[in-house]
Amino acid sequence: MSEYLKLKPSNCKNCYKCIRHCPVKSIQFSDGQAHILPDECILCGQCFVVCPQGAKEIRNDVGGVQGLIRSGVPVYASLAPSFVANYGVTFRAMEKALLSLGFAGVEETALGAQLVKQRYDAMTKEGGPDVIISSCCHTINLLIEKYHPDALPFLAPVLSPMQAHCKRMKEEHPGAKTVFVGPCISKKAEAEESSGIVDYALTFEELSGWLQEERVIFENLPDDAEGAKSRLFPTTGGILGSMDCESDGYTYMALDGVQNCMAALDDIAAGNLSHCFIEMSACPGSCVGGPVMEKTRRAPVRDYAAVHRFAGKNDLPLEPMDAKALHLDMQFKGVHKSMPGSRAIEEILRQMGKTKPEDELNCGSCGYDTCREKAIAVYLGKADLSMCLPYLKDKAESFSDHIIQNTPNGIIVLNESLEVQQINAAARSIMNIKQESDVLGEPVVRILDPQIFFEVLGKGISVHDKRIYLPEYHRYVEESVIYDKSYHIIMCIMRDVTDEETSKLQKEDLSRQTIEVTDKVIEKQMRAVQEIASLLGETTAETKIALTKLKESLK
Repeated sequence: MSEYLKLKPSNCKNCYKCIRHCPVKSIQFSDGQAHILPDECILCGQCFVVCPQGAKEIRNDVGGVQGLIRSGVPVYASLAPSFVANYGVTFRAMEKALLSLGFAGVEETALGAQLVKQRYDAMTKEGGPDVIISSCCHTINLLIEKYHPDALPFLAPVLSPMQAHCKRMKEEHPGAKTVFVGPCISKKAEAEESSGIVDYALTFEELSGWLQEERVIFENLPDDAEGAKSRLFPTTGGILGSMDCESDGYTYMALDGVQNCMAALDDIAAGNLSHCFIEMSACPGSCVGGPVMEKTRRAPVRDYAAVHRFAGKNDLPLEPMDAKALHLDMQFKGVHKSMPGSRAIEEILRQMGKTKPEDELNCGSCGYDTCREKAIAVYLGKADLSMCLPYLKDKAESFSDHIIQNTPNGIIVLNESLEVQQINAAARSIMNIKQESDVLGEPVVRILDPQIFFEVLGKGISVHDKRIYLPEYHRYVEESVIYDKSYHIIMCIMRDVTDEETSKLQKEDLSRQTIEVTDKVIEKQMRAVQEIASLLGETTAETKIALTKLKESLK
């Protein structure tokens, strides 16, 4: 399948919203990004609608249509009836705007819808299959072809209104090209699969961009077009509302939304439904709830009313088309997967920390309804273990708790009311607190002087490695107090330096005592020296006198 929907550079970060809303889980999450798997996608467009970052974009075919027009071949537009809900203007206003873009002519897809409904009525009167499923919605066709092959025999082998109308226009205008304009993404795929019946399919968003680029403004023109019941097709029950529904052999019902249609298909496969004609639409509200109805104009009730006012109560004067000309073969396009065994699933669950049934929360935060569906997606390479938010949360909390409880530093976490929210074993040891529950939720003033916390909270400036003495605990600590405004917490980290401080004081005391002893020794030595010097001075003087006398005697 071509890439009708693709990822564009954006802030796609761990929300998994597209996976949650994808009815067939055709999205692969890898490298931190969500990727659409074309072979599995049914082009319902829900991932495009719900993405909060606008990470998905639809292939733009305006350039191709402009190329056809420039080539000189006549290009005719088939305009879906839901235009009246999207643009709020008349058909004549739409026709004039499209003609100004270069189209050779514009017709309503409702013409093709009437051809299709005529064939549906004929099938019910002829006594067709026990169950008949409408084939107007290409997303439902893809759903059946890929995921519910048991229902293929019940899918009406009839062209869609888009195909029937474009085929009729090409018969009326040999050599012409046709372009469908509507609110649907899957019509792009249907156009490519229609063997040249439909050359391009544009969405309303593409058309709006083109009109804006060419500065084309809708004119206020009256609608003189004849009313038609087949204009009801883009609303839930609209196909049945345009049909005769005269066959007593069938119960007629309308379903919208992929989940409702999937449930009905399961019932059909189980043999729980019979003798019924089922109108199926993938979008809630049918086509007026399509993924490319302009988001700023989404108003389901108002849109439904607008289409009904536009529709009318009569059929168009249109001859039925031959059954063979409207015939469409549906083929199985199933997705072949190698499903894991129970042992492989159990191993993946174990890696996600789910070793017991009660560990399987089935919260859906990863995008999958159950933990086992998520495990299968991991096995198939469509998901990874990190997508399990409860597992990551428990792992992060366990890891952080392990670090906090085993660090040698004391850690206390307070809220902005200075109440103890968390205290680790090292902090309890410093302050002789037996159990954590003794202080949790209590004001910090019960265990510490709150002055430093008031200062940090008031000034918003953290304090780092401030050495203080805790007299009530006879401890010296190096204290860091950090205020985290984003989480509204104050964290106190204390390093016990009592031994270091005690050793330092002991060394200082020893130094002081040594200095005192040294001073005393020096003083004593000085006295001894002075005494010795004094004695030596007296002896020397006496000797000098005696020698002088001896010298004089000898002379």
